[in-house]
Amino acid sequence: MRRERFGFAFPVSALVVLSLWCTMCVVHVEAATSLQTPVKLVWHYYKVHNTCADAEAYIRHQVELFYNRDSTIAPKLLRLQYSDCMVNGCDASILLNGPDSEKMAPQNRGLAGFVLIDKIKTVLESRCPGVVSCADILSLAARDAVHMAGAPSYPVFTGRRDGLTSTKASVDLPSPSISWEASLAYFKSKGLDVLDMTTLLGAHSMGRTHCAFIVDRLYNFNNTGKPDPSMKASFLAEMRKLCPPRTRKGQTDPLVFLNPASGSTYRFTNSYYSRVLTNEAVLGVDQQLLYGDDTKEITEEFAAGLEDFRRSFALSMSRMGNIEVLTGKEGEIRKNCRFTNKN
Repeated sequence: MRRERFGFAFPVSALVVLSLWCTMCVVHVEAATSLQTPVKLVWHYYKVHNTCADAEAYIRHQVELFYNRDSTIAPKLLRLQYSDCMVNGCDASILLNGPDSEKMAPQNRGLAGFVLIDKIKTVLESRCPGVVSCADILSLAARDAVHMAGAPSYPVFTGRRDGLTSTKASVDLPSPSISWEASLAYFKSKGLDVLDMTTLLGAHSMGRTHCAFIVDRLYNFNNTGKPDPSMKASFLAEMRKLCPPRTRKGQTDPLVFLNPASGSTYRFTNSYYSRVLTNEAVLGVDQQLLYGDDTKEITEEFAAGLEDFRRSFALSMSRMGNIEVLTGKEGEIRKNCRFTNKN
């Protein structure tokens, strides 16, 4: 059973999750993963089980201290959580060190935010040793950081446990120039739908990317030797000034804003969708939102109303945070987020 919201279908169960966003709730939620196996997370898990009642407050405090010094932590943590959840599930495997770890995969070049997660883990280990998982820390920290940047504060149910492995070979994050059809198929393989995909790509409303991820659009789109014809001419000229052709080994790889409209403010905004509509999206996967009837209509809705985007973002982030989580006796609670306890 599904309910319509601004023209698009939302699962009723997910709407119920959002309605439970209150300080006194103690509930269990069953979330469908990509394998359709039920997993149980708990509202305020550490308070309910009386293992670390103030864990969420400790996390929020550390994020706030960091954010006040460096607001770029919001898009960094958001990308870190996405890279974690969309591969092996939300098990903090992205945090593990090693030459063949997920964080070393080419798709994850430029990931950051590890230092803050380490700091939070150190604080929690000093107060509640061996209790709070790195996976929950990442989910809660990302939520708190993007809320400080202007996003809605969405529900994060807790009780995740940490994965025991992290292999670069398993990283299947799609390329920024992936086709619209392949992108949708990828999201569906994770139990998410077209509305989730269009919403979560809106995380590109803030943050930066390397020129290497867009240079094909600027100079050799689909090996044609020409730029992506969908790019607005003035925007193409602007991006070419920032990202020169890559003609030699060891050439510098500049960073550019994913959403020049918000730029260095790093604020959560719906201007990303307005830029898609005017053919000024930085990443190819973003511009292709105009290629599907559903994604184009959703893009138009979000460009016209920030609150529609904010509500959808809250729901989709909650859904993404439930992908293939480990609970109960699965996995472990790492003492150090960068290493399994065995190592």
